[in-house]
Amino acid sequence: MGYYKDLRELVAALEERGLLYRIKRQINKDTELMPLVRWQFRGLQEDQRKAFLFENVTDVTGRLYTIPVLVGAFGASRAVYATGLKCSKEEIYEKLVQGPRHLIPPVIVDRSKAPVKEEIHVGQDLLEHGGLGEFPIPISTPGYDPGPYFTSPCWVTKDPDTGIPNVGTYRTQVKSPTRTGVMNHPSQHIGIHWAKYKERGLPMPAALVVGIVPAVGIGSVTKYPYDINEFAVAGGLAGEPIELVKCETVDLEVPATAEMVFEGEIPTDEVEWEAPFGETTGYMGHMTLNGFFNIKCITHRKNPIYQAYISQFPPSESTLLRGISAEAAVYKALKYDCNIPTVTDVALHESCASWYFLVIQLKKTNPAQVWQALHVAAGFDAAMGKIIIAVDEDVDARDADAVNWAMAFRMQAHRDVQIVSGKMNMLDPSAVPPGTPYEQAIYPAPAGTSALLIDATMKWTYPPVSLPKREFMENALEIWQDLGLPELKPKRPWHGYELGQWTEENHLDAERALRGEHYKTGEDRATRRAKTKDSRSF
Repeated sequence: MGYYKDLRELVAALEERGLLYRIKRQINKDTELMPLVRWQFRGLQEDQRKAFLFENVTDVTGRLYTIPVLVGAFGASRAVYATGLKCSKEEIYEKLVQGPRHLIPPVIVDRSKAPVKEEIHVGQDLLEHGGLGEFPIPISTPGYDPGPYFTSPCWVTKDPDTGIPNVGTYRTQVKSPTRTGVMNHPSQHIGIHWAKYKERGLPMPAALVVGIVPAVGIGSVTKYPYDINEFAVAGGLAGEPIELVKCETVDLEVPATAEMVFEGEIPTDEVEWEAPFGETTGYMGHMTLNGFFNIKCITHRKNPIYQAYISQFPPSESTLLRGISAEAAVYKALKYDCNIPTVTDVALHESCASWYFLVIQLKKTNPAQVWQALHVAAGFDAAMGKIIIAVDEDVDARDADAVNWAMAFRMQAHRDVQIVSGKMNMLDPSAVPPGTPYEQAIYPAPAGTSALLIDATMKWTYPPVSLPKREFMENALEIWQDLGLPELKPKRPWHGYELGQWTEENHLDAERALRGEHYKTGEDRATRRAKTKDSRSF
């Protein structure tokens, strides 16, 4: 049975299985689209959630788009996820485990056979359709985000030493028709690539890809070894080679059947302010000095589909995508790579972003296996695993409640009871107080962040809860009910609210975004760039 050739075949499969809503009503991408999808994550059980395809999209300026928006197509539910992998829900783990164990290298196709080359905007024609303005990129957290963000970007970069590509998904703020931000965190592979290019005094070539097959998209949010070609892993998941095509302006290869590709460079001699953004922790992510991407070329299919993930407050599409993929990666590391055959399950709790609260289930034969598993899990990723627990086979590793959220994001293990130190902070608002310099926030002195528990109360003010403001959710609820969608059982919180840490600048930027003036915010950020220091810090 062949794999999906493009995103459109997946859409057809989801619709055939009753896992897709087609929304023909006009929907505002800036104020209504994400709040509407959000309701199924605040009011439905996981097995009731589906993908959404919005066919009549507008924005706060009244502009009508001809490009539809697809949300939830990879991870709205486990049934959706399994559809993307062409397997049953019960087969997901084994398929994810076997993918990186049976690599199938990609193949390069001629540009004449690549649908993503059907339209090319480059040079004097780069802005002929408005650049990024051509695409209906939603505001994810209306009322708080300073503008639209790409939420499902597959960033393609290469290690300049080995030429091995990385495919990763990192938040991407729209700042101008030809410029975005990019969160290239030092612990991510894109951050390692960036540091190597900086040592050479060169900008980093990059391609931002949107609308790819699930094997590539699922791989982009999974932790694989640094020196592995993730297109080969995707081939292993698909059971056949992924077709790639060379970019027009940079030395990179991208999926030939993608819906759209944005080519360009990420400077390494300058950074600029990026965010806030509604993050998967359940809080707004801080403004930070991050990389920015200058677009040199745009290629896309005729009549493309714009794909987005919904993230922000957990659970969400991104927590399901990240959780299943990361669970399988840790499960493989423990059971197959580190000789712990008694491991029976690994669970990353969605309430804690499928990242910070990790439970290992095992049928131990000796006590050492428990500690071996805990230490391997703690060291698997520099930033993953703040609370790591081993349980016996008779304990449901997936049973969690709201207390887990509070424990994950309102407690710091090295401060409230330190067990393992030397880890790296990624988006955790309990790690450092507001105003801490970026370098110190990533690796707080004296020994980084830590793993394990106790006091789960807030120690300082927090950013707003990363849900749309109440008026947008209430408006979306009326639309939901008018559409005759399933009855909701709202869970608290179901709208955003402030917790003391929100500046007048943040208010202004969010208000600009709702007037369609986010380019002004981008222009303002551009005037406040800072020079980088060396390859290890900004």
